Amino acid sequence: MLTTVVTAAGCAAVGHIGGNDIVSDGGAVHLTVGYQPYYTEAWSGVVMRGKEFWKKYLPKGSTVDFQVGLQGSIIVSQMLAGKQQIGYAGDMPAIVGVSKRSTRDLRIVATLALSQDQCGVFLTRPDAPNFASQRDALAWFGGKTVATPQGSCTDRIAQATFEALGVKPAAYLNQSIDVITSSFQNHTIDAAIVWEPVPSKLVNAGLAKRVASGTLADQHDGGFLVMDKEFTDKHPDIAKSWLRAELDAQRFLADPANADEIVRLAQSQTEGYSAADLRDSLYRKWPVDQGGNADGIRLRLPFVPTGESADLIKTAADFLYRIKAIPAATLPDGAVQPDTAIAVLRDAGANPTVGAGFVRAQ
Repeated sequence: MLTTVVTAAGCAAVGHIGGNDIVSDGGAVHLTVGYQPYYTEAWSGVVMRGKEFWKKYLPKGSTVDFQVGLQGSIIVSQMLAGKQQIGYAGDMPAIVGVSKRSTRDLRIVATLALSQDQCGVFLTRPDAPNFASQRDALAWFGGKTVATPQGSCTDRIAQATFEALGVKPAAYLNQSIDVITSSFQNHTIDAAIVWEPVPSKLVNAGLAKRVASGTLADQHDGGFLVMDKEFTDKHPDIAKSWLRAELDAQRFLADPANADEIVRLAQSQTEGYSAADLRDSLYRKWPVDQGGNADGIRLRLPFVPTGESADLIKTAADFLYRIKAIPAATLPDGAVQPDTAIAVLRDAGANPTVGAGFVRAQ
């Protein structure tokens, strides 16, 4: 996968943490925010950039420089370097980021989304058999050449699924998304596990077939909002204002009436994906035997990083520790700070058991 950061929109930030302050003399705020339009589970960032909900809550004259991270690790690297105050990232890079307190103190402050079929999407080459069930499809993976970006949520879900079903691929390759695409084109792999919207693009291009997801072995994935603690300590009102805008963005995402606009926003902020690819990544209803949820829910938006979000963080941290990506299975004290998100949800009169709502297939 490409490892660059692209400035996406907004005015340039006026200084970074550790340098000039982000608040100008007139009180306007100038933020730098990393986000992932190429990870469907983090699309509240796409909505935030496109709809500019932050303008409702930040002081007049404020600006936001949205920077595209083609993968979550790039966003986290920028945050660890003090170049971004806020980051929208997948579960694994977010957890790695908050584990590096000796480098910089980052905190998970909200949940972007949870799912079972956004990150761990199992694909086969297009000439593979038509399987009657996900379990039959995974049995076929045994003895085959399989690829995934290792160390990612796809890797965690793939390994957990293989272990649960006793599946042993002949080769388990560490390949980026770009290389996986080329490998399907060149017929050098039999299967892969990738995250949306990549599988929708590969399926629509006829390069692969979707056969299963994390639902098979009850595996979850997610995205989290990360903030620099120096920023939140110095400007708690700004941090809370951003979270208020984020809740608006997630509610916009949950409203089915906004589907067409959300797809348009996503297409305007990405390259190489058709409107059909992006729509399918969030709204296509897949059969249960191909990894779809029976209730049609593609995303859950709990907002507060507690409950199922906390369970996912623990599961992912255990995996990252096993592969030596973080120094300890237990994250530093306060790595997850839900208090502001709880307060924002309460102030908005939202049902804490629902959060911002759900995104259902259409």
